[in-house]
Amino acid sequence: MKLLFLHGPAASGKLTVARAVCDLTGFRLFHNHLVVDTLLAVFPFGSPEFVDLREKAWLGVFEAAAKRGISLVFTFAPEATVRPEFIANAVDAVESAGGKVCFVELRCPDAEIERRLDAPSRQQWQKLKSVEMFRELREKGANEFPPLPAGLVIDTSMIEPAEAAKRICEHFGIAMSG
Repeated sequence: MKLLFLHGPAASGKLTVARAVCDLTGFRLFHNHLVVDTLLAVFPFGSPEFVDLREKAWLGVFEAAAKRGISLVFTFAPEATVRPEFIANAVDAVESAGGKVCFVELRCPDAEIERRLDAPSRQQWQKLKSVEMFRELREKGANEFPPLPAGLVIDTSMIEPAEAAKRICEHFGIAMSG
């Protein structure tokens, strides 16, 4: 079992690349907004309940999938409301069940992120859609997070999602079926 842990800022292409990886590999997609949007129906973003339940849900899925041998692609936007120990807990949840976590950082210049924020593909989820809010959050340090473990780095402004997916598979030795 592998957990491909795609991380990067808002609008860096995490979900788009994740879908391309799933198409190539048959891995299952665990998009972070499945949990985030569910919890936002009840709790404010960043509230203690939201933070606690979000982490429990993410870790619970990782552990259960690892135990069943189900490989996942997870999308993650590092930001200040996520507890720093979440990353170590995620690795432990997967590795204690015999799986492996593969980190992929998606980078994208701010100008391209700002261009992508109002893309129709972002409308389905409660994602960041405002350039002004993006800039405000960045200035306030809302996206600050300790460095994640080293892995593959891809600039999504320079490569198409299908090619990014292929590079991810090649880098981590993942068989491509599609």
